[in-house]
Amino acid sequence: MGAVNGSQRSRLRLVVVQALVFSLFATLFVRLYYLQVVGGDDYQAMAADQSVRDIVVQPQRGLIVDNQGRPLVANRTSWVISLDRNLMDKMTDRQRTELVRRVSVVVGETPEAIEQRLVTCGHEGSVRGTCWNGSPYQPVPVATDVTKDVALRVLEQPEDYPGVVAEQQSVRAYPEPYGINLAHVLGYLSPITEDEYDAAAEADDRSLNGGSSVGRAGVEKQYDEWLRGLPGYRRVAVDSMGRVLGDDSLVESTPGDTLVTSIDAKVQSVVEKQLAERIKVQRGTLDTVTGRNYVADSGAAVVLEAKTGRVVAMASQPTYDPGVWVGGISTSELERLYSEKAGTPLLSRATQGQFAPGSTWKPFMTAGALQNGYGTDTTLPCSSGFQVGNRVFKNYESGAYGNIGFAKALEVSCNTFFYRIGYDYWQRFGSDVDDVDAKDPLVEEAKTFGFGSRTGIDIPGEAPGRIADRQWKRDYYESMKDFYCGIADKPQDAKTSDFVYKFAAEFCIEGYAYRAGDAVNFAIGQGDTIVTPLQLARAYAALSNGGTLWQPTVAKAVVSPSGEVLRRIAPRKSGTVDVPRRYLDYIDQALQNVSRVGTMAWKLVGFPLDDVTIRAKTGSAEVYGKQSTGWVASYTEDYVVVMMISQGGTGSGSTGDGIRKIWETLYGVEGEQVRPREAAIPGTVSPKTLPNFMEDGSIMPPAVKGAGGLS
Repeated sequence: MGAVNGSQRSRLRLVVVQALVFSLFATLFVRLYYLQVVGGDDYQAMAADQSVRDIVVQPQRGLIVDNQGRPLVANRTSWVISLDRNLMDKMTDRQRTELVRRVSVVVGETPEAIEQRLVTCGHEGSVRGTCWNGSPYQPVPVATDVTKDVALRVLEQPEDYPGVVAEQQSVRAYPEPYGINLAHVLGYLSPITEDEYDAAAEADDRSLNGGSSVGRAGVEKQYDEWLRGLPGYRRVAVDSMGRVLGDDSLVESTPGDTLVTSIDAKVQSVVEKQLAERIKVQRGTLDTVTGRNYVADSGAAVVLEAKTGRVVAMASQPTYDPGVWVGGISTSELERLYSEKAGTPLLSRATQGQFAPGSTWKPFMTAGALQNGYGTDTTLPCSSGFQVGNRVFKNYESGAYGNIGFAKALEVSCNTFFYRIGYDYWQRFGSDVDDVDAKDPLVEEAKTFGFGSRTGIDIPGEAPGRIADRQWKRDYYESMKDFYCGIADKPQDAKTSDFVYKFAAEFCIEGYAYRAGDAVNFAIGQGDTIVTPLQLARAYAALSNGGTLWQPTVAKAVVSPSGEVLRRIAPRKSGTVDVPRRYLDYIDQALQNVSRVGTMAWKLVGFPLDDVTIRAKTGSAEVYGKQSTGWVASYTEDYVVVMMISQGGTGSGSTGDGIRKIWETLYGVEGEQVRPREAAIPGTVSPKTLPNFMEDGSIMPPAVKGAGGLS
C-alpha cells in the first residue's frame, strides 16, 4: 500500500514539472511571437537606428564684403581631425591612451596637447584657450589644417583610428584686399558653448548645433543669425565599433547670407597705414616736455559719411590678426590679446577707447555759449593764464592773443578764452556745491551732441564715454570715498606718494564738490570727461550736415546666396542738434580758418582747399602722469575724418600728416590738383546702390551713378 502511494506521488510530481515546462515554453513562444510579429517593425527600426549615425554637415558661413563687393571675410576648406568622446568613453584606459598616442603621432602633436583639447572648458584640468568650448555631444577638433595625406591615412585605416573623424570643414579666410586688417570691425568666431547649445535646442533653433561656431565680436556677432546658415545632416551606417560602413542619406546644408558693408577697402587701407605710420613716427620723436620720445601707445581713426553716418573706414592700434581664431586660438596668443603689456590688442580704440577730447571739444562749447548769453560779436581776453582760486590755468605754451572772439579762439585754440566761459557759468549757476541739479549750459550742450551715451553703432561692446558733471562727481565720490578716506586716515607710508596722499585727504573731505576748476576744465575738454573717437566723429558729422545725429552703421544690406536682397539696412537718425543754422555756419567758417590759417594750416600747405574745403579742429589733451593725447577732427560736406594718438603729442603734430593723406585719398588729390578719377571711391562719394551679384557667384562693383538702391 505504501509503494502504491509513493508511485502516485512520483507521477504527480512529474505532471507538475511537465506543466511548469509547458508553461515556460508557452510564455517564451508568446514573447517570441510578440517580438517577431506584433512588435517586429518597431524593433527593426530601433536596430536600424543603432546602426546609423547622424553627422552634422556644417554650412558655409556667409561672406562679408565692402561697398564695392570686395570680400573682407570669405571661406576656405580645411582638413580637420576630430575625436568622438562618446566612443572613447566606451574604451578601456589602455585603448584610449593608445588611440590618443596614435593621433598625436599622425598630427604632429604631443599626447598631452591632444588630451587638453578634449577637456570641456570649465571642468577640472581645462586650459583656457585650449579646452573644448563646444557641445560635449560633438566630435572635438584636435587638429586643424592638417595635410590631405594625414586625413587619408586616418580615413583609409579606420581599424587603427576608431572614433577618429577626418573631414573637410569650411573655415574663415581673410582675403585682405589692399592689405587691410579691419579686425575690430569684422570680429571673430569661436565654438558654441554648452549653454548656448542647450538654449538653441530649447528654442528649436536648427541653425545651431554642437559643432557650430558663432560670432563673438564685430559684425560677425551682430549679424550672426544671417551669416551662420543652416546645417545639413549625413546619415552613415556604422558597425559596433563606430566605423563608417557607408552613406545612408544626406540633407544638404544651406550657406549663410552675404553681408554688404559700407566699408571701402581702399580707404580702409590708407587709414590703417597712416595710423600705424603716424604712431611709428611719434615713437621716434622727442617730447620736449618730458625729455623722452613719445610713447604713442595706441590710436584710432574713423571715417564717416557726414550725411548718413555710415562707416567708410575704422582702424585701431594696436590690432591683431583675425585669423588667429581659426581652428582654435592658443593660450599664449589669447593672453597676448588681453595683455596690457602688449597694449590690449583686442580693445577697439575707435569704439571702446575713452579719452579726454582736448580742444576738439571747443566747437560744441561754442554752440552752447552762443545759445546762452554770448554772441558772435563777443570778445574776451586770450591771456597766457587764467587764475581760479590759488591756481593759474595756462594757455598752450603760455601764448596770448589779446581780446578775441569765438572764431579766433577756435582758430588759435585759445584755452583761456574758454576758461572764462566755463567760469562765468559756474559763478552764475553752479557755485552752490550742494546743488546737483544746477544749470550748466555747456554740459547740456555736450549731451545734446550725443556725448556721454553710446552712438548705437552695429558693433557690439561700444563704450558710452562720460560727461563729468555734478551728478557724476557725486556718484564717483560715493563709490570711492571709503578707499580714499582709508588712505587719508592712516599715516603716509613709503608706497604712497605725496600727491596721492594729499589728493586722498582732499577727496575724503570734499570730493563730491563740483568746483570752479572742474567747470573751466570741462570747457576745454579736460578733466574727467572722456569720449570715444566714434562719438567725436558723429558729433562733427552733425556740424557738417546741419544738426542731424546719425546712428553709425557698418552694414548696408543682407543678400542671399542666390543674390536676392533680403534686408536693407537704411541710415537711422538718433537725434537732432537744436542749434540755429546761423551758429552752425559761424562755427563752420571758423573751422575752415583752422585749416587755412589756424593750428592745422601748417599740415595743409599746398592742399586745394578751395576745391575740397576741409574744416578742422586740433586738440592736445593732457592726462596726469602721461604725455598728451593728440587729436584732429575734420570734415567736408561728404565725410568726417577723425584720428587720435594716445601719448602722441599735439594734435596736428601727431596726426596732421595722416589726416591730409586720408583726404587726398577720398577726393583724388594729387599735389594741388583734384583728380576725381583718382579718388579711392568711384564717383568720390560712396555708392548708393549695392554691388551686383552675378548668377555664377561672382560679385561686381555697383554702378558709379546708380539710381534707386540704398541711400
